Amino acid sequence: MLFLYNLFVVFASQALKLVATFSPKIKLFVDGRKVAFPTLEQKIKPSDKTIWFHAASLGEYEQGLPVIEKIKEKFPSHKIVVTFFSPSGYEVRKNNTVADVTVYLPLDTKKNAQQFLKLIHPDLVFFIKYEYWPNYLFELKKLNTKTYLVSGILRKNQLFFKWYGGFYREALDAFTYFFVQNETSKKLLQQLGKSNVAVSGDTRFDRVATILEKDNSLDFISDFKNNTLTIVVGSSWPKDEDLIVNFINSNKYNVKFIIAPHNIKEEQIQNLKNSITKKTVLFSEKEGRNLADFDVFIIDTIGILTKIYSYADIAYVGGGFGNPGVHNVLEPATFGVPIIIGPNYSHFAEAIALVNMDACVAVANQKELNEALENLIRNAHIRNEKGHMCSTFVQMNKGATKVITSRL
Repeated sequence: MLFLYNLFVVFASQALKLVATFSPKIKLFVDGRKVAFPTLEQKIKPSDKTIWFHAASLGEYEQGLPVIEKIKEKFPSHKIVVTFFSPSGYEVRKNNTVADVTVYLPLDTKKNAQQFLKLIHPDLVFFIKYEYWPNYLFELKKLNTKTYLVSGILRKNQLFFKWYGGFYREALDAFTYFFVQNETSKKLLQQLGKSNVAVSGDTRFDRVATILEKDNSLDFISDFKNNTLTIVVGSSWPKDEDLIVNFINSNKYNVKFIIAPHNIKEEQIQNLKNSITKKTVLFSEKEGRNLADFDVFIIDTIGILTKIYSYADIAYVGGGFGNPGVHNVLEPATFGVPIIIGPNYSHFAEAIALVNMDACVAVANQKELNEALENLIRNAHIRNEKGHMCSTFVQMNKGATKVITSRL
C-alpha cells in the first residue's frame, strides 16, 4: 500500500502542475513549493538548532500558535520553522513574526522528506491537529527525532482504522507522544496499541482567550456600527449568504450587518453586494465615506475578522451548510457573542458543546434562521445570557498549552 501511496503522490504532483495553469490557488500551491528548499538552504545553517511545526492551513496554525510561542520561550536559542500545506494558510501567515522560517511543506515523497529533514535537522517536531504524512513520519522515526501531535483528534473513519491502512498505522510509531483533544481520540489510539497519549484539550481555547488581551479596536467598524445593534456574518459561503441576504432585505429592525465572506473574489463580492437592497459599502471603497450612513458593510479583505467579532451583538458563523462544516465559533464566543450556525457541525466538538449548552443556535433553513435572528434581536436578556455562556465556555476550557509544555 505504501508503494501505491507513493505512486499517487508522484501522479498528483504532476497533475497539480497542469491544473496550476488554470487555477490561481493551485498555482500558489505549486510555485510556493519551488522555493521551499532554496529558502531553507539560505536561512538554516548546519550549526543551527531548530524546532519544526507543521500546520495544514490557517486554522491549524492559529490553533498551534500558543504552543509555538511557549516553545519559543523555552528554547530561545532554537530557530522555529513553520510549514503549511495549504495556500490559505501560507499566504496569510507567511510573514508571521513567531517563526524564523516559514515555507510550504514539500510534497510527501521519500526524497523530499529526506532532503527537508537534512536541511532543518530538527530537535523537536510538532504536527498540529492532523496531517499524518507517512514519508515524513517514517524518516523522523529513522532519525529518532522527538515528534509530537498537538491538539490531535481522531475519528473511526480515518485510514488508520481501515483494513488497508497498515502503512498509515505504522507511521504513527514516529510520534513520541500524542496530545489529543478528547477521550474518544485517546481510546482510538489505545485501540491501536498506543499508550503514549494524554488528553490535553484544545489549544484553540488558549489562543482565542489571549485575543481579549489585545487591542481589537477598528475605528472604521466603530464608525459604521454607530451604537447600533450589529450582526456580524463571518466566513460565509454562498448558501449562508443567500439566507442572510433574504433576511437583510426583508427585516424591519434597526440593525446593521457586517459580512466577511470566506471567498473574497471580486466577482463574488460584487454579486453579493448587488443582491442586497439595503445601503451597502465595501471595505475596499470605505475611504471618504460616512460609514454610519450604511446598513451593510462587506469586508472584501482578510485578516481582520477576529477584531470585527469584538463589535458584534450577534454572530452568524458560516460554513455550516457545506462540507466539512462550520468555521471557527470560538472567536465570537470568546467575546461573549451569541452565535448562530448552519446544520453541519458534527465534526466540531466546540460547536456541538455550544449548541448543547444552548449558547449557540443551529438552523437548517430560512424560517429557522429568521426566527433565531428575530429572537436575539428583540431580546437583550437572551442575547446577554447566551453570550455569557459562550465566554464562560472558552474560559473554562483553557489550559491545553500548559499541559503540553509541562510534559515535554
